Amino acid sequence: MYLLLQTTTIIKPTSSITMAFSVERKYIIAAFVLLGALACQATSRTLPDASLLERHEQWMTQYGRVYKDEAEKYMRFQIFKDNIKFIEEFNKDGRQSYKLGINEFADQTNEEFKASRNGYKMKTSPGTAQTTLFRYENVTAVPSSMDWRKKGAVTPVKDQGQCGSCWAFSTIAATEGITKLKTGKLISLSEQELVDCDRNGEDQGCEGGYMEDGFEFIIKNKGIALEASYPYTAADGTCNSKEEASRAAKISGYEKVPANSEAALLKAVANQPISVSIDASGAGFQFYSSGVFSGECGTDLDHGVTAVGYGKTSDGTKYWLVKNSWGASWGDSGYIMMQRGISAKSGLCGIAMDASYPTV
Repeated sequence: MYLLLQTTTIIKPTSSITMAFSVERKYIIAAFVLLGALACQATSRTLPDASLLERHEQWMTQYGRVYKDEAEKYMRFQIFKDNIKFIEEFNKDGRQSYKLGINEFADQTNEEFKASRNGYKMKTSPGTAQTTLFRYENVTAVPSSMDWRKKGAVTPVKDQGQCGSCWAFSTIAATEGITKLKTGKLISLSEQELVDCDRNGEDQGCEGGYMEDGFEFIIKNKGIALEASYPYTAADGTCNSKEEASRAAKISGYEKVPANSEAALLKAVANQPISVSIDASGAGFQFYSSGVFSGECGTDLDHGVTAVGYGKTSDGTKYWLVKNSWGASWGDSGYIMMQRGISAKSGLCGIAMDASYPTV
């Protein structure tokens, strides 16, 4: 009996201790489960950022981007992250005829991008050169498609850099085109000469300008230098009078395409590369990658480019082939196809509003 009681006495505390340990173990297990859940939640929140951080680092390496300090790097990462979200959501939607892509401008806001790249200025007074004639007015038949690259009349895509000199690149591209058509030689001409030396009109180098003023400068200067002899620096500089006198190509005048007429523009582009002005202010334009651009844009012209062709896709969508000056990493190897033949008289993004071309 004693032994039983003694055993019972011994067993009871052991059972209590076991229960206590059991309860304690349950709390410990619950705590670990809770911590695990919290850890999973934290991981689910940090993994996307970690992935984007890695993408940002890879992007920085690809484009040679270096920031002055960690604060700037953090700020640029936040912009990069927002732009990635915009691009991926746009492409996922899939309702547009074009795609967006991550390019070298992915760490810039749209406002920053426009300020540094779009430098077109509308002319406020008529020029002294002939601008009233339109030599292609009576053209009745044009090819169904045109690509002046295939005709050898377009130099490789150039990059204006962080300088609002798009107007100079458009002027020069059109001049390179007509020079090839008249002489049989495709030569790369100097945008920097226009940036540095064309300062008497509304053209102000990296602060913007106008293609017709560029044509007028080339006419009055009796020509323009080779790019190789007056290379581009993406910055305003002092006019090099020696190189300015080195005239590799000449034009005798320029003419305007009748405004707000895609039909007139088609006749012109069928015959030579044409300087055109567009509204390139949208984020869709900033990150355009491929396809026929039909994005949201107005007619507040802010960018000078060059129409170097036109055509129609396999599904029947008509487009303009446009050479840009944001480098070959932008768009479709530096080019964009912009929808043609839409209802607005001005054309998509105002492409038919203000177009001109040099004559020889």
